[in-house]
Amino acid sequence: MPAPAITNALTIDVEDYFQVSAFAPYIRRSDWDARECRVERNVDRILALLDAADTRATFFTLGWIAERYPQLVRRIVAAGHELASHGYGHERASDLSPAAFHDDVARAKAILEDIGSVAVRGYRAPSFSIGERNLWAFDTLAEAGYAYSSSIYPIRHDHYGMPDSPRFAYRVAGGLLEVPVTTVRLAGRNLPSSGGGYFRLLPYAASRWLIGRVNREDRQAAVFYFHPWEIDAGQPRVPGIDAKTRFRHYVNIPRMEGRLASLLADFRWGRMDEIFLARASVPAVAA
Repeated sequence: MPAPAITNALTIDVEDYFQVSAFAPYIRRSDWDARECRVERNVDRILALLDAADTRATFFTLGWIAERYPQLVRRIVAAGHELASHGYGHERASDLSPAAFHDDVARAKAILEDIGSVAVRGYRAPSFSIGERNLWAFDTLAEAGYAYSSSIYPIRHDHYGMPDSPRFAYRVAGGLLEVPVTTVRLAGRNLPSSGGGYFRLLPYAASRWLIGRVNREDRQAAVFYFHPWEIDAGQPRVPGIDAKTRFRHYVNIPRMEGRLASLLADFRWGRMDEIFLARASVPAVAA
């Protein structure tokens, strides 16, 4: 008898195009409010896509966005999705002091819970910015009342990554659960297999194979992520950016929505909290 299909975690990092970390050298934080904000229309498109596929997901949402679009947050919750935290202002955890990080994650949690009228249990660091040098962040998250984090990408990357960390969910400081973004282990290294720019760059068949391998070979749920701006081919182009940043940000955006529809049809998807927090036990790893 074949094994039952594994439910994977579908996650959306709710931020706008001008808040991307790679654009920080080109767009001043003080200019954010003057920019055309497109996140609401893009999230509504995502909500419609998920509704058509009868799929629930986790929305890691910036407090900055929630303050300006409270009705959007309420629509996310009303549709049955998990509301989780992406911090307040998309500042990398690795750039903040312990005190500033605590203020950021506590502020975001309070804003989201007040607007959404639900408990916020999950957190994802902007740009997967928890790593070997700031593992104290796990203690801070536990103290702030979070139950889980999805802030480590166990790959090598020029902006983030902790390639030697566990590939699947494990307990860290204060009983907090860390659920890494999914990788495939091949030829002695971890390969990215779970969304964002990689999903846009690779042929869809490659992404489908990578996620399927994690389900088949590892018998684990995959964690997939993307951003609302990745379905927005009409977003304003940021002038003056370097060639690498331009390629990474804009590659295959017009194809993204169609690929997401295929992904929803090819795998079973659900919310982070319902997939991972209900587990009876996961290994503990000292941070």
